[in-house]
Amino acid sequence: MILPVIAYGDPVLRKVGKDITAEYPNLEKLIDNMWDTMYNASGVGLAAPQIGLPIRMFVIDASPFADDDDLSAEEKEALNGFKKVFINAKIEEETGDEWTFNEGCLSIPEVREDVSRKETIVISYLDENFKEHKDTFGGLLARVIQHEYDHIEGVLFTDKLSSLKKRIIKGKLGNISKGKVSADYRMKFPDAKKGR
Repeated sequence: MILPVIAYGDPVLRKVGKDITAEYPNLEKLIDNMWDTMYNASGVGLAAPQIGLPIRMFVIDASPFADDDDLSAEEKEALNGFKKVFINAKIEEETGDEWTFNEGCLSIPEVREDVSRKETIVISYLDENFKEHKDTFGGLLARVIQHEYDHIEGVLFTDKLSSLKKRIIKGKLGNISKGKVSADYRMKFPDAKKGR
């Protein structure tokens, strides 16, 4: 089932997510709904707060990035077919040089900005079967994970922008929270009567 994506300005996007257990109600259905919602919006990642749930879970399918001609064969291989559920994730380490990449977010349509992040991460998490993992990811894969991880920490990519950039996009962000934005997927707006 396709769920509405929660728009910028909703307090749920600012909450630090809570850990969940394998007994979380209708977990399998929730994960299926998150995939449906993400694919419907042409996203590569979706975190539970973006569908209104302040829990530590996100899904990623980085396959669309594998078509990028600017990437090395090794990076394309890492991205191709990368589809994972991350539950109760904890980034243990971020290393390497910071590098900049143009990011967007389904909760913040029509806003894209360059964001700097470390190039390598070590992350521990549970998969959908509650099997424990501790993996190292680099490059674009690390970035996608960092972006979704920020969501379960109550952080948005716009928080990482310079104060000048924040001032420049302030009006756009205000319009998004009021529902004055065009997205080709269902959204739920905090300050708008319509779209609820």
